[in-house]
Amino acid sequence: MIKRTLHQIQNMIKVENELISFQEVSIEGVSIDSRKITQGNLFIPFKGEHSDGHRFVEDALKKGAAAALWQKDVPNPPTNLPILVVEDTLLALQELARSYRNELDVKVVGITGSNGKTTVKDMTANLLALEYKVQKTEGNYNNHIGMPLTILSLDENTDIAVLEMGMSGRGEIEFLSKLARPDVVAITNIGESHLQDLGSREAIAQAKLEIIEGLNENGGLIIYFGDETLLREGLSSYQGRADIKTFGRISTNDLYPVELETNQNGSTFKINGVETEFALPVLGAHNVLNALSAMLAAQYFHIPFHKMNDGFSSLKLTNMRMELVEGKNGEKIINDAYNASPTSMKAAIDLVSNLPDYDRKILVLGDMLELGEKEKEFHVEMGKYIDPEKIDYVFTFGKLGAEIAAGAKTIFSAERVFSYTEKPSLIEELEKYTNDETLVLVKASRGMKLEEVVNALLK
Repeated sequence: MIKRTLHQIQNMIKVENELISFQEVSIEGVSIDSRKITQGNLFIPFKGEHSDGHRFVEDALKKGAAAALWQKDVPNPPTNLPILVVEDTLLALQELARSYRNELDVKVVGITGSNGKTTVKDMTANLLALEYKVQKTEGNYNNHIGMPLTILSLDENTDIAVLEMGMSGRGEIEFLSKLARPDVVAITNIGESHLQDLGSREAIAQAKLEIIEGLNENGGLIIYFGDETLLREGLSSYQGRADIKTFGRISTNDLYPVELETNQNGSTFKINGVETEFALPVLGAHNVLNALSAMLAAQYFHIPFHKMNDGFSSLKLTNMRMELVEGKNGEKIINDAYNASPTSMKAAIDLVSNLPDYDRKILVLGDMLELGEKEKEFHVEMGKYIDPEKIDYVFTFGKLGAEIAAGAKTIFSAERVFSYTEKPSLIEELEKYTNDETLVLVKASRGMKLEEVVNALLK
């Protein structure tokens, strides 16, 4: 993590006040939460509409922070304390991260996409860690605040940083890419998330393609899902120095899977031109595509394919992503409650539909958010997508989840579809249908908090 004196910090960001008596004070790491201060942190308060972190500056210093920023337009900064007055604390955080990144001798892999970017991040970091000291985005620190914090958490001897880049609108990925200055960028896919803000898949593709704006001007690598026409067309006029590699299902890609088999423990597959069989301990054939993206990034950094099974074998994904757990009645539960879009929900339904060895299969599906004006139609179609020959019961939660139920009822008998707006009622009914021969999928957008259903089912 960043370790600098306040004198050095002054040379990295614009500071408005004099720090003569505190020049040699050293900070170690940064924090934006006064409740999580560790010794030596630089505390960075934000001024919001409903709360103001400046109220906690003195408390942060008492808890061990070495210094704190202070926004210029906030009155009454503490006196005789190591306070750095700046024009805007958020901009100062971003500028500090930019300066620190520029001082580091680190390679960067930047990852974005509508679905799968966190999974690809985890896979890429695991493969690269076979040969390098690697750090990655933790949790969902992938936006205009989270990425600067991630960069500032990098150790100076880190070889490669794997950074996830999220967005809600145009310009955000470009900002993050120019901040991180990646050597390799990967676009996992283009889905329907953010239709509410961007209006079309074409606009989403353009927003994701902003990731190439910060690429190292001397070269590098662009990796993208080659089955996606919008990405292929978007990169057709690329004139930069980076190489381009594609992955996907079809054989026109640089990397594609062959001899793919899936089961309840994950997948085994081979890739074109390589004899090694890979074992991926992650549920879902769609995650094999995520693995291909990670493999291309690792290959760029000279990790040979024949070593990559070692990286996959120790893979642990960020929580609530195709996480297989056991319930108190012996049922197996796939906790995929972190997020959802039509693309990812269909992939999860396909997984459950095609897994053998279960007498009963149940879907628990909730609202998919940020889908724009066609959100109702997306949910109804999702219900119609479910195969009544492969799925026994459908439970839904939420107002839009009710539209999934409505779609399902056009092909399922009524007694096999349940719709709820209260989780306790859903859980009480669901528990009547679970036993040690049952597989349950739980999936919805993050805002629905369907992990509460999973937790209620656990031992």
